[in-house]
Amino acid sequence: MITLSQKARMNTLDRLKSLEERFAALEGQLADPAVASDRKRMAELGREHRDLDITIGIARRLAEAESRLRGAEEILANERDAEMRDLAEMEREESESQVAALTEELELRLMPRDPLDERNILLEIRAGTGGEEAGLFAGDLLRMYSRYAEERGWKIELLSSTEGEIGGFREVVALVTGESAYSVLKYESGVHRVQRVPVTETQGRIHTSAATVAVLPEAGETDIEVKDSEVRVDTMCASGPGGQGVNTTYSAVRLLHIPTGMIVTCQDERSQKKNLAKAMNVLRSRLLEAKIRAEIEARSAHRKQMVGSGDRSERIRTYNFPQNRLTDHRINLTLYSLDRIMEGDLDDLLKALRRADMQKRMEEMAN
Repeated sequence: MITLSQKARMNTLDRLKSLEERFAALEGQLADPAVASDRKRMAELGREHRDLDITIGIARRLAEAESRLRGAEEILANERDAEMRDLAEMEREESESQVAALTEELELRLMPRDPLDERNILLEIRAGTGGEEAGLFAGDLLRMYSRYAEERGWKIELLSSTEGEIGGFREVVALVTGESAYSVLKYESGVHRVQRVPVTETQGRIHTSAATVAVLPEAGETDIEVKDSEVRVDTMCASGPGGQGVNTTYSAVRLLHIPTGMIVTCQDERSQKKNLAKAMNVLRSRLLEAKIRAEIEARSAHRKQMVGSGDRSERIRTYNFPQNRLTDHRINLTLYSLDRIMEGDLDDLLKALRRADMQKRMEEMAN
C-alpha cells in the first residue's frame, strides 16, 4: 500500500485544487465555438478533460469514504447500543478499506507524468546467452507481449526480425500502437532470464538462457533531427521467408547513423520505400532512447535506482518453468503463475512494478 506523509498529503490537496480549477477552465474552452472548429485542439482538450474528470471523481469518492469513516468512528466512540456498534464497526472496516484503495489510486493519478507515457513503443527483443534456446525464449516473450497487447486492444506490427535456426528469433523489433503503451510497458527493459528444459535437451536437464528486452518510446520527426548527411543508406535483397520477391529485388534497407555508429536493418516489407520509412522510425526511436539514457546517467545514483530506469543490461526477471515461478528482482516480487503470465496475463505484475516505482517517487518528493 502507498502511504503518505502529512507534507505529501498537503501537496496532494493543493494540486487537486489546481486540477479542479483547470477542469472548470477546460469546460469553458470546450464550449468555445473557436475551439470546436479546430479538430486537433478539440481532441487534445477532450482527452485532458476526460482524464481530469476521472481524477476528480476518484477524489470525490475518497472524500465521501473519509466522511463515512469519521461518522463510524464517532458512533463507536459514543454509542453504547451493541447492535449499533456492530453496524458502525462494519462501516468503519469497509470505509477504511475504501479510503486506502482510493488514496492509492488518487496518488498514482496525481504523480507528475512522464511526457512520453502516451507514446506508442518500439519493442526490441534479442536472444542472449543460451544459444538456440535463447532464441526460442525471445520468441516466447514476443508471443507473451503480443497476447497482452491483443487483450488491451493494441496493435502490434513487426518491423524487422531475424529468425533462429530452430524457431524463435535472434532479434525482433515490433511497433506496439495503443493508448499509453509506453506508460504500461516501460518497466520491461532489461535482461529476462529463463530456467527450463530446452526442447533440444535429451536428458531432461534444466538450462539457463536469457533474452534482452528494450522498450523505446516511438519518436516523431520533431523529437530527433536526423540529417540526410548523417545517414548512409544501403539497399540489398531481402533474405529468409517472404515469397518470390526474396533475393530478387533490392527492397531491404540498412541505415548507418554515422555520428553514433547505429545500424538499423528493415526487410519485412516488399517495398523499399516502406522499409526505409520503418527503418528511419526505428533509428529515431533509438536515438531518442540514447538521449533519455544520457539524461538518466546525469542524475543522482539514487535516481538511477528507480524501477523505471530501463537499463537494458540489468537482469530484471527470472522465469522458472519447472516451478511455475516468476521473480522480478527489482521489487522482490515472486508469482507462482508463470503459465498464465506467458499467455499474456501481465496485469498483476505490471501494476506491482508501477506501484513500487510510484512509491519511490513519492518518497523522493516528500524529502
